[in-house]
Amino acid sequence: MADLTSNFAGIRSPNPFWLASAPPTNSAYQVNRAFEAGWGGAVWKTIGTPIVNVNSRYGALSYRGKRVMGLNNIELITDRTIEENLQEIKDVKKRWPDRAVIASLMVESKREVWHDIVKKVHDTGADGIELNFGCPHGMSERGMGAAVGQVPEYTCQITEWVMEAAQIPVIVKLTPNVGDITYPGLAAKKGRANAVSLINTINSVTGVNLDTLVANPSVHGKSAHGGYCGPAVKPIALNMVGTLCHHPDFDLPISGIGGVETWSDAVEFILMGASNVQVCTAVMKHGFRVIEDLTTGLSNWMDQKGFTSLNDFCGMAAKGLSDWGNLDLNYRIIANIDEAKCIGCQVCYIACEDGAHQAILLPANGGRVPKINQEACVGCNLCSLVCPVEGCISMVQQQEGK
Repeated sequence: MADLTSNFAGIRSPNPFWLASAPPTNSAYQVNRAFEAGWGGAVWKTIGTPIVNVNSRYGALSYRGKRVMGLNNIELITDRTIEENLQEIKDVKKRWPDRAVIASLMVESKREVWHDIVKKVHDTGADGIELNFGCPHGMSERGMGAAVGQVPEYTCQITEWVMEAAQIPVIVKLTPNVGDITYPGLAAKKGRANAVSLINTINSVTGVNLDTLVANPSVHGKSAHGGYCGPAVKPIALNMVGTLCHHPDFDLPISGIGGVETWSDAVEFILMGASNVQVCTAVMKHGFRVIEDLTTGLSNWMDQKGFTSLNDFCGMAAKGLSDWGNLDLNYRIIANIDEAKCIGCQVCYIACEDGAHQAILLPANGGRVPKINQEACVGCNLCSLVCPVEGCISMVQQQEGK
């Protein structure tokens, strides 16, 4: 049987699935319900000086019947007092000693302010601290959040201040709103952080209401840029996690965040170098019950592959990442159409003819099953990606790489 036990930077939990710092972790009531459902840990909704949130907060991107492919939010940190949140963290940790409870923090960029709140967190019995250096809206305009995470020097400096006072593991949450994720990642390491988490949300506007002519979400006729999350951001998150894991000078544990909705998403993050994963949007859509599918799916996959622990496959895919110039130019694949499975929709022909390399031919006799022009095929994969029939088009290797 696969062992899902997680040890992330010295923080233990019964499985690698944590709730990300977000609306689902805004209160003890919610976190208690999550732990009852089986979640391994929770990162509390970011604590700081209480603020006032707007009423209209979320916007979404839906695509061809798929609701909330991406979620945009303009909600800020907790609107409850520091004392109220810390008391609830203490209560939850006392009730659930085997679960990971992490305090997410964002305060004014002053050493004494950070020292003070870190000491208060210690008194709760929390297992760790996550520094929110990634919030791209509202707080960044006040010199916090992404305003810190986008400047490596600030990331390093504030992390150093926190590490001066911290007696529990410190995780730096990185913003994706940068040109190269390695700079803030290495800055966190330089500041002596114990781990990093990524990605935080991406700066975005999800759409414009064509009736009111105002961007979503609308707040009394006006809107603002927000933070983008959900399944649509997973490719960006995987790239950044893999980039850090693959970097020769980076060796901190990584908590993967960004579009984890299924057990297979989690596996991809772990393969790219994440030691555990954090989930938000999936819970906002489907509730805490998704943890059952996540743990069961991960366990079954590990059993099938013969992996007994998470460490057995953590980072395996990141090892295959390379610069484009290191790829094998002698490697060749071409498309192959399984005529028995083909339904004659000719979607592959249209895609290749107009959008790729004109390597798919239609039968001269008026038949519906396309043919591959092997001489013209460059193995781009487009036909196999657009084909609606699973396994109908495969990419076949023609020559061993050197």
